[in-house]
Amino acid sequence: MTRGALPGLPSRHPLGEQLPTLYAADDFAQRFTSGLDVVLAPVLSTLDNLPAYFDVRLTPEDFLSWLASWVAVELDPDWPAPLRRAAVALAVELHRWKGTSRGLVDRLWLYLGVHARVLDGVGATWSTRPGGELPGAAVTEAVVQVWPGTAGAIDRDQVAALVAAVCPIHVTCTVEVLPGPPQREGS
Repeated sequence: MTRGALPGLPSRHPLGEQLPTLYAADDFAQRFTSGLDVVLAPVLSTLDNLPAYFDVRLTPEDFLSWLASWVAVELDPDWPAPLRRAAVALAVELHRWKGTSRGLVDRLWLYLGVHARVLDGVGATWSTRPGGELPGAAVTEAVVQVWPGTAGAIDRDQVAALVAAVCPIHVTCTVEVLPGPPQREGS
């Protein structure tokens, strides 16, 4: 990310106008300060527009990657700009659900445009007395079923890579690609 000189960008606060009256008519002083204005104009423009740099909808493309690093998002340079912006905008929400079925389903929809569901065991329960029985057997495998959404054809390798990146270390995740939505049990 760099901010350099922009040809023709005027300074909103020319230094020559701020010099003491003694130098107001001095040609050398005016030329010298106008050279500094060219250098300082991008800095002042950036500072004047600073809130826009932190708004994911308005930030310049070259600043978006740096903004993504603030919220721990790795952006694929091959992604289109709207997807890159959406990934940064939704980063906090996705981190909130990381490691859960919902988080995985949301990531698959956002990044790859596929529908998904996760089959991962009996869930959670609570008890009013200590030492109560645990629900079911320990789960060591999760099945991620995906079917086409907005993306059309599904790239199994992309889905498997995304699932592997967010699957908890103690769980083996397998991917099943379905031609359409799964049928409900009992239907």
